[in-house]
Amino acid sequence: LPITNSIIDWLPKSIKSKYRLIELKSAYQQIHFPQNQQVLEQARHRLKFDELFLIQLFALKNKQDLARLKSPLIKFKEKETVAFVKKLPFILTNAQRKAAWEILKDLAKGKPMNRLLEGDVGSGKTITAIIAVINTHLNHFQSVLMAPTEILARQHYDNIIKLLKKNIRIAILTRSNYQTNLEPEITKKKLINQIKSGQIDLVIGTHALIEDKVEFNNLGLAIVDEQHRFGVAQRKKLKAKTKNQLTPHLLSMTATPIPRSLALTIYGDLDLSVIDEMPKGRKKIITKIISPEKRDDTYKFISEQIKKGRQVFVICPLIDPSDKLGVKAVTTEYEKLDKQIFPNLKIGLLHGKLKSKTKEKVMRDFADNKINILVSTSVVEVGIDIPNATVMIIEGSERFGLAQLHQFRGRIGRSQHQSSCFLFTENKTSNTLARLNALVDSQNGFDLATKDLQFRGPGEIYGIRQSGYLDLKIASLSDLAIIKQARQAAQQTIAKLDKFPLLTKKIAKFGQNIHLE
Repeated sequence: LPITNSIIDWLPKSIKSKYRLIELKSAYQQIHFPQNQQVLEQARHRLKFDELFLIQLFALKNKQDLARLKSPLIKFKEKETVAFVKKLPFILTNAQRKAAWEILKDLAKGKPMNRLLEGDVGSGKTITAIIAVINTHLNHFQSVLMAPTEILARQHYDNIIKLLKKNIRIAILTRSNYQTNLEPEITKKKLINQIKSGQIDLVIGTHALIEDKVEFNNLGLAIVDEQHRFGVAQRKKLKAKTKNQLTPHLLSMTATPIPRSLALTIYGDLDLSVIDEMPKGRKKIITKIISPEKRDDTYKFISEQIKKGRQVFVICPLIDPSDKLGVKAVTTEYEKLDKQIFPNLKIGLLHGKLKSKTKEKVMRDFADNKINILVSTSVVEVGIDIPNATVMIIEGSERFGLAQLHQFRGRIGRSQHQSSCFLFTENKTSNTLARLNALVDSQNGFDLATKDLQFRGPGEIYGIRQSGYLDLKIASLSDLAIIKQARQAAQQTIAKLDKFPLLTKKIAKFGQNIHLE
């Protein structure tokens, strides 16, 4: 504690005065040995404010730095865009049209776009992004779409080829997968050369696109699916990989529903577009909590659905992300269903430790209805689109957060057929049942994300991929009043940051320590 006397307070006096914050050294002293409850609360408040203020100031500085850079000028091609939209086999929702227009306006500014496209599961984010790709192509620039998994990259590739036919030259490039819509048997070396020479208009892949020796001729647009903290470091890598030396526009997409106030905190450097409307004709998914004694009834229901030609997902919890127990659990469930419960049906197995080619084959067989029931870990959480799958069973459902359960449920209900989601749990505590009932009662991901925050706390709501960015030690995303104060203070400070050398040094250090996904 004597060391606290040498701590230098980096927060400007004007902010401390305006928001009635105690000195930093006092906060450290009182958080350990408080004189009374009131002083303890003052210490907590100061340290929470500091964390949230730094996050938001860093985001604003990143936004300010981006505004100084130049990006490709991608003009809106109205005639061609309207023609493409008219030919789609479905009608765009008003929310999709609005989001697409926000993106197109950004692309035409000549300044780097940095936008987060947020939409509930199945709301149609991909087609909105494809409209931006078409305009990028018509302005003679390349696009890249990065997905977190090979399964999702492959699905994007297959779906986008169907939408765009052969009007645009499209390639997929992952560690084990490479082809184009014009040359399915291309070598990896030839494909990399075609990307470098500008012969490929849209490249779809995983982070292998950044890590490998891939160069672009004139990259204009980078789209990142479910990797929201992709940004500062990776954008620099992309910029270094394109010959035109312009900063590519960046569009991030997420189906993780984040309440707007929290999105502004976590991603303050991003502009936000929200698709809050589902495509017409979607039926509400029936969701039920199933107790152990009702399990057999559910299995009978599954048999009836499969006789009608439908398919089923069974999700098993991954107990620890680094633990083989997760694989064992899903393998055990697969064996039980395959040998004991449904010996006459075709059961598939999917988990993260399978080889890429095996995973791809399983997903392709499931998509082609060669597999009746797919037993999987959470690898199917994002983006997997099987319209014929109408039943979802989630084993150990109490182990997942509401937002994640909602993601799983979003894998079904993607066609005109009625879909059902069954939550299996042996945990009957009031908190568990209250959480699961929230899912039963609501189909809205944004409402569920807010409830998740109340039930589980902010540290878990966004899952493993996003937790590294915030790394909050004392503040919480439920500290909405302090979040508002910190955002206000950050907005007032950013324009005169150079007047505060201690704060400038602190924010630079913060940027070095940040966990970029």
